[in-house]
Amino acid sequence: ACLPHSKSLSDEENLKLFGKCNHPNGHGHNYKGRKLISILAAGVIDPVSGMVMNLTDLKEYMQEAIMEPLDHKNLDKDVPYFSEVVSTTENLAVFIWDNLQKLLPQGILYKVEVHETEQNVVVYKGEETIVK
Repeated sequence: ACLPHSKSLSDEENLKLFGKCNHPNGHGHNYKGRKLISILAAGVIDPVSGMVMNLTDLKEYMQEAIMEPLDHKNLDKDVPYFSEVVSTTENLAVFIWDNLQKLLPQGILYKVEVHETEQNVVVYKGEETIVK
């Protein structure tokens, strides 16, 4: 379940903004049997390898940028980034984008999708955020 809470808002303001999703103890999700995150890399196909990027390398970057800081963590309590940033799905997509940008070759990362539920998906493409 979605459980955002902003420290800069009162309890009443949090409830008004986030509704039933508000929870003062932090943001958590249980993801079972479905994808949480999709990463799309784009670029020129290397004529020698036939790839835009080696998928083994991409998996290693995703492990470092996503799984290590986030897996089995309470976003608000265990991830320093979210001590000052509200842990919405939109901000989670920005966090993942920023972490991957530090590791991937320049210009390769095209978009990050975070699937909060079967119906709610956030797509982040740098400064452009789309909520579906």
